[in-house]
Amino acid sequence: MKLGLPDAAFIRGKVPMTKQEIRILTLVKAQIGPRDIVCDIGAGTGSLSIEAARLAPAGHVYAVERKKEAVCLIEANRERFGLENLSVIEAEAPAGLEGLPPVDVAMIGGSGGHLMEILDRLTQKLREGGRLVINCITVQTLAEALDYLHVHETVYRYEAVQVQVSRLCRAGPYDMAEAQNPVYIITCTKEA
Repeated sequence: MKLGLPDAAFIRGKVPMTKQEIRILTLVKAQIGPRDIVCDIGAGTGSLSIEAARLAPAGHVYAVERKKEAVCLIEANRERFGLENLSVIEAEAPAGLEGLPPVDVAMIGGSGGHLMEILDRLTQKLREGGRLVINCITVQTLAEALDYLHVHETVYRYEAVQVQVSRLCRAGPYDMAEAQNPVYIITCTKEA
């Protein structure tokens, strides 16, 4: 199984997608095992969900997404990759997390302004030693996530990195760097 499918491998539409370089780092930080139960909150096109399902062939991935267009894209991508271990939940988190079993890994790509409530629910769902990866594109989301982790410092051990990726693109006879949005990746481990 190859990690880091090309962005062009996914059906995209107009829904934002976690780009390949950020997907790779997120998945490495998540340390998904072959039997893990994973949830991807704010799944967008499902690019992270698809890659997670490929990493956990004997596990299961739950993609939670509130936008109908995005749900259709996740389902189309699930079919494209022939994945039977991926379920799509059309709901706004945290409500969409109610029926989930205990999870080994949780990834948050979008919170719809409900990050604190989502983190509260995930704290109940995440197994001891489980991993939580939060991708933040705004400093407000970063600050909110860090505030939560500081308050819950006996529950989570965490680290954070900021990643800025630039891709070369042609400009006439030259190649220029085209900067992508910076992303903060917070990786948490739930303590015993």
